[in-house]
Amino acid sequence: MKDQYGRKINYLRISVTDLCNLRCIYCMPEEGIPKVDHKDILFVEEIEGIAKIFVKLGVNKIRLTGGEPLVRKGILDIVERIGKLEGIRDFAMTTNGLLLKEYAKDLKVLGLKRVNISLDTLDDKKYSSITRIGSLQRVMKGIEAAKEVGLTPIKINTVLVGGFNDDEIEDLVRLTEKEEIDVRFIELMPIGEAIKLKADHFLSNEIVLQRVPNLIKIDGEDPSSPAVYYKLPNGKGKVGLINPVSCKFCKNCNRVRLTSQGKLKLCLHSDVEIDLREALRRGQAIEKIIMDAISKKPESHNLEDGVYVSKKMYQIGG
Repeated sequence: MKDQYGRKINYLRISVTDLCNLRCIYCMPEEGIPKVDHKDILFVEEIEGIAKIFVKLGVNKIRLTGGEPLVRKGILDIVERIGKLEGIRDFAMTTNGLLLKEYAKDLKVLGLKRVNISLDTLDDKKYSSITRIGSLQRVMKGIEAAKEVGLTPIKINTVLVGGFNDDEIEDLVRLTEKEEIDVRFIELMPIGEAIKLKADHFLSNEIVLQRVPNLIKIDGEDPSSPAVYYKLPNGKGKVGLINPVSCKFCKNCNRVRLTSQGKLKLCLHSDVEIDLREALRRGQAIEKIIMDAISKKPESHNLEDGVYVSKKMYQIGG
């Protein structure tokens, strides 16, 4: 399945909920979000059905996202159904890790292969501050549980926020020294709540290379990956830099997103959406709808020109 620019689209990110058990300052308002009616989100069977069609069309990589996917009722059923699909080479989940200790073993047994964990600080007080209600110790226990059951390689996603965690860059990089854990620094993207922070708190990922000058660039990585990877000398894990603002990677984009309400998004930073939920419930042939949509996937986003998507990140899926 290729788009009009010859990019092979083989990666589907499925948001299973827009709800979350955290209130990170760059993602959600402190008071939380209005609850969406159950009938307005994709049912478990619908997620499975759409995923099957995407796999038939050539998708071999699926990631479950949220909000926080582990708060979704029926999440283990969803994992089991997708885990059984033939043709999936990589099946992963992005989670904040708070519930991972309880779920890790079942997730692995049901077919999930690995996890990405969102973690912006290693300091208890700062973690409580940026998440408003979170517990760093629960996350650390979740990471240990994921390692024990083999949900690996573990990737830690850290949003770089100037004046908040830029003094922890060296400590975060050090996590990759003795364990096969990848730490990926992500530039603060101007989406939703983060737009308010961008002017005062945006930092280019170049600061990571300045702070840790002995990082060695790794060649030969997957060109469709949004991260440019480095490693410490003799380090077991990798350090990734994801630069959607300062150095966008659209020319190798291989992904599309499905929101929890069944909207297909061809680009994270575009307001264009295709309603697969309604098409599915009307009995329409969504395979053709998907193919037609893929052919219209935009060449690139325009964040550098101040063109921002109207939806918030939790509504789209991480």
